[in-house]
Amino acid sequence: MSMFNVFRKEIDWGGRKLVLETGKVARQADGAVMVTYGDTTVLATAVGSKTKSNFDFFPLTVNYQEKTFAAGKIPGGFFKREGRPSEKETLTSRLIDRPIRPLFAEGYRSETQVVCTVLSHDMENDPDIVAMIGASAALTISGLPFLGPIGAARVGYIDGQYVLNPTADQMKETNLDLVVAGTTQGVLMVESQADELSEDVMLGAVNFGHEQFQPVIAAIIEMARNCAREPREIAPAAPEVAIVKEKAEAIRAEVAEAYKIVNKTERQDALAAIRQKFVESLGENEAEIGVAGKVLKGLESEVMRRSVLDTGKRIDGRDTKTVRAIESEVGFLPRAHGSALFTRGETQAMVTVTLGTGQDEQIIDALAGEYREHFLLHYNFPPYSVGEAGRMGSPGRREIGHGKLAWRAIKPLLPKKEDFPYTMRVVSEVTESNGSSSMATVCGTSLAMMDGGVPLPRPVAGIAMGLIKEDDGFAVLSDILGDEDHLGDMDFKVAGTDQGVTSLQMDIKITSITKEIMEVALRQARDGRLHILGEMANALTGAREGVAANAPRITTITINPSKIRDVIGSGGKVIREITEQTGTKIDIDDDGTIKIASADPEATDKAVAWIKGIVAEPEVGVIYTGKVVKIMDFGAFVNFLGSRDGLVHISELAQNRVKNVGDVVSVGDMVKVKCIGFDDRGKVKLSMKQVDQETGRDLAADEKQTAE
Repeated sequence: MSMFNVFRKEIDWGGRKLVLETGKVARQADGAVMVTYGDTTVLATAVGSKTKSNFDFFPLTVNYQEKTFAAGKIPGGFFKREGRPSEKETLTSRLIDRPIRPLFAEGYRSETQVVCTVLSHDMENDPDIVAMIGASAALTISGLPFLGPIGAARVGYIDGQYVLNPTADQMKETNLDLVVAGTTQGVLMVESQADELSEDVMLGAVNFGHEQFQPVIAAIIEMARNCAREPREIAPAAPEVAIVKEKAEAIRAEVAEAYKIVNKTERQDALAAIRQKFVESLGENEAEIGVAGKVLKGLESEVMRRSVLDTGKRIDGRDTKTVRAIESEVGFLPRAHGSALFTRGETQAMVTVTLGTGQDEQIIDALAGEYREHFLLHYNFPPYSVGEAGRMGSPGRREIGHGKLAWRAIKPLLPKKEDFPYTMRVVSEVTESNGSSSMATVCGTSLAMMDGGVPLPRPVAGIAMGLIKEDDGFAVLSDILGDEDHLGDMDFKVAGTDQGVTSLQMDIKITSITKEIMEVALRQARDGRLHILGEMANALTGAREGVAANAPRITTITINPSKIRDVIGSGGKVIREITEQTGTKIDIDDDGTIKIASADPEATDKAVAWIKGIVAEPEVGVIYTGKVVKIMDFGAFVNFLGSRDGLVHISELAQNRVKNVGDVVSVGDMVKVKCIGFDDRGKVKLSMKQVDQETGRDLAADEKQTAE
């Protein structure tokens, strides 16, 4: 008899087999499920601490990790083991976290960890969707107060048709990469990149994905019926909460007045003073002081939300659709290849673009294989941007996530690499923040790239939408403030051009939203996006002609691939000499394409001539200028075409008979020679006597013409 009590659920999903299995691996976790889709397998585990934490927030951690053995690979680097999380691992951890976090029961504060480990990758099915399903299943059977399960799916758009969970090959053809997650009731999270698709197509994709993952939710529910642990009880709210809530009613009017202050810093100072005064009024009652922060946050949320729903007016006095004042400036930094300062209300991004060569591309060692990336976008959020003093270090999950969102928004508009062979690095420094710095980054990136001469066909803008939803109605807010994000129910970011959407990201803080709300949000976001594009046009309407004077110019030439080794030379000797002597950067592709980059046109011309000299073939009858490199009794060797030498036989040195080669030429002399043929071994035969050494005129041709 087996020592394992295994439960297995199998369904056909999107033309492939989806298998959920529990009871065999990681049995000491509260919940553990192995999920296999095709031949991609992920182990998902969920563990919740048995004791309640002292945090005033829910301490949930999600870790998605890819093991290289899953693809039959050994890690690179010196230590030969997996190290710091890759960008893909960080982004997928966020992807899993976002839809599950709102579904934990109110009042649950125990430290909880979800770990998703990729054990097998078939190079066809991306493990991220598999991991999301595994996390949902593990939490559902864990006994933790998780109000799921959720389902998740990837949606492609190929030839005008939606495709469920497109394979790696299909992803090369799709106009859309959209991940959607949610419950049976509605959608909780969307992440996407699109080729300027309409709002209707995007909404259709979200609805398609929501419909298609319903069988997955049903499978998880059936699994839970058979093997879920007993539900964990949640301690009831402390009696002090009700007492403090009652006392807080006395300051409701003060909080309402504070939320009428338009300036963010002044408003925060006023609210901080009200909170401090209230806490002091509680005396030394530690129990009441301990819950005061949570109660006051709830009061502030109620005040802000009711004001919007009842009056249609927001914190800063705007209505629900108005976008804050915008100021755009390009060429902001004199030495950057392209730069912009984009300010929207109290949110500001200083964005730069730097152009490099193929040598600057990022080599990404992904589980599915190594590839090179020539468009990089780095987002930084220093603490001074929100008026705080804080720790600065390597980028965190939020910075990586926001940077990738902006990257997705711009990526569909990039020129083809063969048309613009530069590596592009964008850096967004958020210098002020009060609502959607990621969308300010999109706007600033578009302006900075156009300022730098990157030929974007159209500018790109982004806007963040919010939601206030109560039983008696809802309001969708355009261009949300930070407080509207924190105290609202939705963060819905839409980026694109005047022709369509390029990126859509949605996070819901309530159990789900309706199709009607999404339709309103998308329509309102389009109006806001078009307004922002109009404001951006005041600074720049399109890409500048040519790149900045201090940016490298890239010249492309093509040679016969069989000549590549001649240009590189033994051990790279020749190519190294060319780059050192000319100061250029040179990239050589296997197909014979050579890119020469330099900010100095003369250096580029010199390198091009050098390379052409190496690969050029001598032509009979053509006159060249060369240098005498060696003298022998029977003639002189002349370097005349790159590194190529030819022999001027003693009989071809001069019109008169020559007894001693040294009487006519010396090593180092610059001479004019004519190619007159090749010997039996393919060596070049040259003549000096057939060329006027002063003018370079072909004397033999002159004699022939005279004779005729």
